[in-house]
Amino acid sequence: MNYSTHPPSPHFEILIGNAELDFRRIAIPDPIVTGRQILEAAGARPVDEHLAIALLPDGALETLRQEELFDLRVKGAEKVLVFRTDRSFRFKIDDREGEWGPNLISGLVLKKIAGVDPRTHDVYQEIRGGEDLLIRDGDLVDLSKAGVEKFFTAIAQTTEGLSIVLPPRDLAYLDGRGIAYEDGSQPGQAGVVLKGIALPDGKFDAASADILVVLPPGYPDCPPDMFYCLPWLKLRGANRYPRAADQQHVFRGQTWQRWSRHNNTWRPGIDGIHTMVKRIERALAEAA
Repeated sequence: MNYSTHPPSPHFEILIGNAELDFRRIAIPDPIVTGRQILEAAGARPVDEHLAIALLPDGALETLRQEELFDLRVKGAEKVLVFRTDRSFRFKIDDREGEWGPNLISGLVLKKIAGVDPRTHDVYQEIRGGEDLLIRDGDLVDLSKAGVEKFFTAIAQTTEGLSIVLPPRDLAYLDGRGIAYEDGSQPGQAGVVLKGIALPDGKFDAASADILVVLPPGYPDCPPDMFYCLPWLKLRGANRYPRAADQQHVFRGQTWQRWSRHNNTWRPGIDGIHTMVKRIERALAEAA
């Protein structure tokens, strides 16, 4: 007797996560599903009281409306967060927008969403006009306040083992330019030291210098102002200091040469360490 056999039905696996980003695996038979189907498969009942948010491979968060079609084959989103809530809360981290179910989110979860190593990175809440707030792993931030809360991650330690606070865009720029840097902070004031910056050939009595940039509260929305050099630089031939570069500035126990080059054209959300470096390079090239 011949028996007909049928191949097993294909299925697609989805990782269902909670507010702590703990995941469990479920199977769903359809490649194209709705948010409602995902909630039902996850056992989220009553469905109308739950929210599904896809955690995409690049770390972006995408809310799945209940009747919205979601193609598992195209998006490649294997992780879906499920919350019991009747609303979602918007936020931004590292300039990427996201939505969250509960009104509270922890520093550890923010790091996971950003895709950084929690052991080597810190996460900060941007405080416009004030000092950015360090959010530790166990700290909870309330997303229900007016406006969209903004966060950024930063490397917690440099290769020298010193703490440094710079937005990811700044770190990417310095690394891309091959500019060595280290923490330049002192109690109550943040800063970064750009190490061994090459100087215009033949212009000064030194070939390179360390340059200190003091970061004001609210950076990068608020601009750095002047910059400071070690060793002190004199113009070769003239044997004198450049214009407005003859005053001292004591910082971290060292006496730096202050270059008074005020910054009056800062553009919040656009400018950063990349434009500050360009200002420094131009000031050095035009020194007279």
